[in-house]
Amino acid sequence: MKLIFKSIEKDGCGSIGLIPEEPEDMWHAFNLIAEGDAVTASTVRKVQTESSTGSSTSNRVRTTLTITVENIDFDTQACVLRLKGRNIVENQYVKMGAYHTLDLELNRKFTLKKALWDSVALERVDTACDPATNADVAAVVMQEGLAHVCLITPSMTLVRSKIDMNIPRKRKGFVQQHEKGLNKFYDAVMQAILRPKNVDFNIVKCVIIASPGFVKDQFFDYMIQQAIKTDNKLLLDNRGKFLLVKAASGFKHSLKEVLQEPAVLAKISDTKAAGEVKLLESFYTMLQLEPAKAFYGKKHIDKANEAQAIETLMISDKLFRCQDIQKRKEYVAIVDSVRENGGDVRIFSSMHVSGEQLDQLTGIAAVLRFPMPELEDSDAEDGDSESDSD
Repeated sequence: MKLIFKSIEKDGCGSIGLIPEEPEDMWHAFNLIAEGDAVTASTVRKVQTESSTGSSTSNRVRTTLTITVENIDFDTQACVLRLKGRNIVENQYVKMGAYHTLDLELNRKFTLKKALWDSVALERVDTACDPATNADVAAVVMQEGLAHVCLITPSMTLVRSKIDMNIPRKRKGFVQQHEKGLNKFYDAVMQAILRPKNVDFNIVKCVIIASPGFVKDQFFDYMIQQAIKTDNKLLLDNRGKFLLVKAASGFKHSLKEVLQEPAVLAKISDTKAAGEVKLLESFYTMLQLEPAKAFYGKKHIDKANEAQAIETLMISDKLFRCQDIQKRKEYVAIVDSVRENGGDVRIFSSMHVSGEQLDQLTGIAAVLRFPMPELEDSDAEDGDSESDSD
């Protein structure tokens, strides 16, 4: 994301001009723009013009509109962000108060105005505009006949290609057909990896190939044999970036266990994705071994924060997208307070495997500096009072 300008008053009100340059920038924009914000962007509008003879013609004109956002729709596959709202600035083609949908596009500037730029929104701008954050991990989770080619960016897991093919079963008299079908499948997966929009070897540091059984090994052997046969320098030069690991299946959710593999963590240790997976793992371990030092849910986190007990706070970006402004303020206040008290705050992406897991734990969890068994007791008390009232 390219920062064009930043104009914020002391009271937190102001505007920021941005140009999304990568598909992931749309994800950042989705997290930045909230209902009630004003967005200015270039758009195309159909305009009816009437000639002197009375006949009307319809033309498409490009104009700049400012709308108050009422509805936000993010298409993750096409990486398009659609904003619907009413026009609030005088325009020759669109009446004041008329509804319009703005499509935010790559390499096209937009201006975002907020009544309050809180710490979480400003941090998101800094993260989006940091050129060091790139999609440096790719993964292929596969089984016979099914493969998902994914790109693991600092903010989300994107499925770039899905290969689903019917392979004849390996039985007497059909061995040749089975091998033929398998090779056709492997070739389709290899072609998907070779597409630069799927895996850019200039950026990607590691390509994980994961599967149950020997599928990963057979595929990797096939790919390297084909690369030697066709003198594919791209694959041969990047051979060392491939990492073969075990997975339960060829479905996307298998990435969760894949990213927890020690070999994978070691290889991608400097990426945000690995850090989040590691953090969540240590939280689950703490939950089992020292439950009085690991809690989730807003009620418990609030109490732990009041006692300045939070060492590490994990929070899903999903909570900052809630339509209830008061609720967002409460979560922002927790983040600010934990940081003021010297705690570490990690904002998880709800489009990462680790973020999806955190969302299942209410979207907010913490590892404490010291045990607070009274929080566990408060659960039991709540349970008792509920049963008393029944």
